[in-house]
Amino acid sequence: MPSEIRREQFEPPSIIGNLLRKLHIDIPLFITLLLAALTSFIILYSAGGQKMDILVKQSVRIGLAFTLMIILAHVNPIQFKRYSALLFSIGIFLLLAVLIMGQIGKGAQRWLDLGVFRFQPSEMIKITTPMMIAWYLAEHSFPPKWQQILIASTLILIPTLLIAKQPDLGTAMLVASSGAGVLFFAGLSWYLIVTIAGILAAAAPIIWHFMFDYQRARVLTFLNPEADPMGRGYHIIQSKIAIGSGGVYGKGWLGSTQSELDFLPESSTDFIFAVFAEEFGLFGCLGLLSLYLLIIGRCLYIAAQAQGTYSRLLASSLAFTFFVYVFVNIGMVIGVLPVVGVPLPLISYGGTSIVTLMAGFGILMSIHTHKKFLPS
Repeated sequence: MPSEIRREQFEPPSIIGNLLRKLHIDIPLFITLLLAALTSFIILYSAGGQKMDILVKQSVRIGLAFTLMIILAHVNPIQFKRYSALLFSIGIFLLLAVLIMGQIGKGAQRWLDLGVFRFQPSEMIKITTPMMIAWYLAEHSFPPKWQQILIASTLILIPTLLIAKQPDLGTAMLVASSGAGVLFFAGLSWYLIVTIAGILAAAAPIIWHFMFDYQRARVLTFLNPEADPMGRGYHIIQSKIAIGSGGVYGKGWLGSTQSELDFLPESSTDFIFAVFAEEFGLFGCLGLLSLYLLIIGRCLYIAAQAQGTYSRLLASSLAFTFFVYVFVNIGMVIGVLPVVGVPLPLISYGGTSIVTLMAGFGILMSIHTHKKFLPS
């Protein structure tokens, strides 16, 4: 027998790995997303009062979200670029439809009822806005000039104001950040960033004037939650108590007294991080943050390896938007940001946000797995 025999002859083929590659799945990103889904089931069982029905509903939503991710991963990024303007226009039309005939729930008009199902068009806009801005900027030279910045900012401002009108300040902020992320990665100079920040700071009194009463109350509560401990400040105070009582090692799984005794409102949605911190402590939180960093790091790697300006800008913006999700939710739960109703990504109970996030990850996988099919 020949002395040199390839090792691959003795190594069994990775059936699962080959299947994932055929499905255009990025394996490192897919594994981290599965770990996040598993974490969601573990903490939701505790935060949801140890009821199996909440896990069943969440598993259905996660299954649908992963299915959508796989479908979008098969789409060539060229198609995303081709239909960016059309999808953005449809999203704006749906937002206008919400203001005219949208369903009202909990004081906000955010849903469209199509008979068979209802949905929030603002979730679609989280994806189509960075697609639109990336499509527009990719057709011009870098860094973007003032005229291009002004047009891109207008395109970002239109859906942001329409969503804020519903009112939905949290989603409006995420949409604005997704579009602003494209501008930043397009090479926006720090001088312009500081200038824009100064303009926004100077416009703060005007922004305050046009804010709704409940939005002003959230800002005031953020500045001094103890001023109304049994009213508007109750959420954040109880959240801090839960996080602090977890200590370094936590109370153990199912040991969250703040959640079990109903002291912590929205324990399975917006404030689920407080439940996680109480049960798993500082080390558990560091583990969750490490998982998020792995996801963000992989997304940025995909963006860095992307072919074509449009793909790089879109992938970078999607990674940045996910970071903003994490930063805003944890920031509001620990009291360093106002409460704006942003869920903890991939962990909180709910269907709309996780479907949107997984759609973004599907686009990222499409960009990464179709590289060899794209023009240089």
